[in-house]
Order: sequence, then C-alpha cells, then structure tokens
Amino acid sequence: MTTYADVVAGVRASLAAYAHALDDGRTDDVVATFCADGTFESPGLGTFEGHDALRAAFGSWEPRRPQRHLVVNTHVDTWSDGEATATSDVIFLSMGDRGWSVALVGRYRDQLHHDGDSGTWRFHRRTAEFVTETPT
Repeated sequence: MTTYADVVAGVRASLAAYAHALDDGRTDDVVATFCADGTFESPGLGTFEGHDALRAAFGSWEPRRPQRHLVVNTHVDTWSDGEATATSDVIFLSMGDRGWSVALVGRYRDQLHHDGDSGTWRFHRRTAEFVTETPT
C-alpha cells in the first residue's frame, strides 16, 4: 500500500533530479523526468509536448554560466498510487559578473504519474509561473 510519505518522497526525488539535470545542462536527463507525452509550459518560453519537443527546448536552454533552481515549499496536493499533483516555489539563481543573484522567483504546478516499471514519478504536465523577475 502506497502512503502519502512514499508519494511525497518520490515526488521530491523527481523534482530534485529535474533541477540538478537542468542546472548541469544534462538535457537527456531532464527529458527523462517527463512521461513520453509530458508537457512543459512556461510564460515567455512556450508550451512543449512530448520527448522530442522537450529535448529541443531544454537543449536550447543549456546554461552558459553556473545556475541553480532552488525548489522549496513543495506540497503534494492530491495523490493516489499512480498520480499526484504538487505545487512548489522556485528561486532561480544565476552567476553573474558580481556573483550570485536572484534572476526570478516563481512557482511550479505539477501533475505527475508513477512509472511502475522504474518506480519513479514523472512529470505529465509541468507549468511554471513567475511571480517576479529581477535583472541579473
């Protein structure tokens, strides 16, 4: 029997895998955190559906300078053995000429599906919302 704690741990592991891969520029690993028909939507960037579209999009965003997506305050809103929704805050830090700075603050709203074969949670739909942007 799957517990809420099991789901939360799995969802948080997927969020961390995504953020680490994104910040390291490992596009294939980012794409692997999505279902085959998964979607990523972000204001100003667009909507990308399916592994091919996700690979093209994330590949074009590979970091040129050190960056960190700090994902905090994750709350799993709804859950079952096979599906979950979660809301997380994100703070994006980038390294500029004068050191680290906050580039944006936002929120992720995620729908995830459990991959029974691998035991991992994958994004079915990931939507980013930006609360504020500051120049870097």
